Amino acid sequence: MSTMLDGSPRVSGHLHHSFETHPRQLVVLSVEPVTPEVTHFVLGDAAGRVLTSYEPGSHVVIQAGRKRNAYSLVGDGVNPRQYGISVLRHDTGGGSQWLHANLGVGSTVLVEGPRSMFSPDPTARKLLLVAAGIGVTPVLSHARAAARWGRAAEVIYIYRAGAAAHLDDLRTLAAEGRLDLFEAVEKEAGIELLRQRLRVQPLGTHAYACGPVDMLETYRREGLGAGWPSSRLHLERFEAPKQDPGREFRVKIASTGALLSVEPGVSLLQKLLDAGHNVANLCRQGVCSECKIPVRSGTVEHRDLVLSDEEKSTNTTMLCCVSRGTEIEVDL
Repeated sequence: MSTMLDGSPRVSGHLHHSFETHPRQLVVLSVEPVTPEVTHFVLGDAAGRVLTSYEPGSHVVIQAGRKRNAYSLVGDGVNPRQYGISVLRHDTGGGSQWLHANLGVGSTVLVEGPRSMFSPDPTARKLLLVAAGIGVTPVLSHARAAARWGRAAEVIYIYRAGAAAHLDDLRTLAAEGRLDLFEAVEKEAGIELLRQRLRVQPLGTHAYACGPVDMLETYRREGLGAGWPSSRLHLERFEAPKQDPGREFRVKIASTGALLSVEPGVSLLQKLLDAGHNVANLCRQGVCSECKIPVRSGTVEHRDLVLSDEEKSTNTTMLCCVSRGTEIEVDL
């Protein structure tokens, strides 16, 4: 233990390991296939200690080879001794392929977090939880937390035949009377079910959805069409729609006065990194908020899928991985 100048012990803000969110090594406790394409990994502390608690819908960031990827936690978040993540394998050389190829029982992996970007509103009278495909992972976390605390919840799960990860877990919660479960196999049946259920929810319900881009667009469109306020249509994205390359724009760094030109198809994030600015980043798609930076002046063309309309209207912050603008000055 380090000491102060007067010889007294230096005390950190949190002494207990269950407050840790910094990068740290966790051990793989189990590896289990849940569908032909999805594997469930359970991570824990090597000494079996309690891990940091988290809000439903939270994620951890894992160093997967040369990639840092975010993966949703599937537990209820209360005093966990394990972190469970379920990973859809993409054979594209990315993080999910690395995890499937390299993690076995007893392996260690570098983990950051948990972090929360998709937590439930505590004032909601009911939760409508919508999942499609691997989007079931944060929805399962919400469902388990709602069951633990006795909150009214309904789950809509849209999946392909033979590819429904964690369906048995949701069916068990429903059989125990802890939530209502509605299932739809394939896209068209899912759209119709979603349309029906959005129109019969009681006042005060908040909806939470996660899944592919087209499903989330349908969810938001149908919700607004059914009279839902946008503030109650929450969603989490794993990927973003493709965007045009945009026009060239200039950025001034307030601390140095340096000017950067950002060409079409090039991100401000990449320009900042190339200029030696250590900007935190993760998804590079505008869906995680990791690269949010302060803006002093100029007009921002917001292209992210994270900031609220109110945050965007102030023009005081931007996600530099996707957003562009006109004569912007940023604080770094």
